[in-house]
Amino acid sequence: MRGGQRAAGAPVRQFTNCRILRGGTLLREDLWVRGGRILDPEKLFFEERRMADEQQDCGGCILAPGFIDVQMNGGFGVDFSKATEDVGSGIALVARRILSHGVTSFCPTMVTSPPEIYHKVLPQIPVKSGGPHGAGVLGVHLEGPFISREKRGAHPEAYLRSFEDNAFHDVLATYGALDNVRIVTLAPELNRSHEVIQALTAQGICVSLGHSVADLGAAEVAVQNGATFITHLFNAMLPFHHRDPGIVGLLTSDRLPPGHCIFYGMIADGIHTNPAALRIAHRAHPRGLVLVTDAVPALGLGNGRHTLGQQEVEVDGLIAYVAGTKTLCGSIAPMDVCIRHFLQATVCS
Repeated sequence: MRGGQRAAGAPVRQFTNCRILRGGTLLREDLWVRGGRILDPEKLFFEERRMADEQQDCGGCILAPGFIDVQMNGGFGVDFSKATEDVGSGIALVARRILSHGVTSFCPTMVTSPPEIYHKVLPQIPVKSGGPHGAGVLGVHLEGPFISREKRGAHPEAYLRSFEDNAFHDVLATYGALDNVRIVTLAPELNRSHEVIQALTAQGICVSLGHSVADLGAAEVAVQNGATFITHLFNAMLPFHHRDPGIVGLLTSDRLPPGHCIFYGMIADGIHTNPAALRIAHRAHPRGLVLVTDAVPALGLGNGRHTLGQQEVEVDGLIAYVAGTKTLCGSIAPMDVCIRHFLQATVCS
């Protein structure tokens, strides 16, 4: 009630000269907002006898909900997998800069790292609401180290781990406290992974399948145990095969729990995923598609050598490689660029 009272006393802002998506069509309408809530202007006028306290001319632009990026390793020189004394200031810088790309909330993502890095960094990235100061922090996405060696991609092999006899205790020993964690990417073929999936989901943490050589059967068992997401579909997993489509087969599997929707991330930067693959996934399971940037700390910095956790990254044009190799290691495309590329590739609504 107190929150409602505060909203009622907040100033009313009217966005004019804007286009709003309604019923699949862009319409020219004004939008009225108070205390973060969209208002019915007729009720505001006839019941409260109120007019707008502030007006903002949108210049004919589209007014839309902010974007959410659930996989972002850093940007603008900030590496979320680096242990510094003031991780928060780096998070704040990225949060502020990505507002200009339409992102209003995100999951800072840590790549495979030694345990001491997790123990130092994770407590410094609390969940935080967004606002004019920057995008909100939804919780940390831990990508690794419990992933496949064969499909590790840009993750350093020396720090990869498996689940031993104590399974979930191994997870806690590696990461430390999970209070600030929202997503964990793991390979479902690892022994005892089902125990870990159940334990993580019991704590409200989303389990994502990725960096994996799992067949479809193992992936289906993981979903039956609580996994709900796939990390960057097609990348760092077995390629689709007609006799065993692997993790990709989850998009059309008939062995998922009733009413269960599997969600999957895709990097639509024009490098990681061919436009035809974007179209295949979108047409097969549009409801579950989630665009991610998988942005690396080199985002916004241009060509040269940068870091990604424990490794060096080399940016050449539109592509980021593990230095000295041709292994892709994330993207340097911001979210608005990915969305434009996805729209062009799929001709979606």
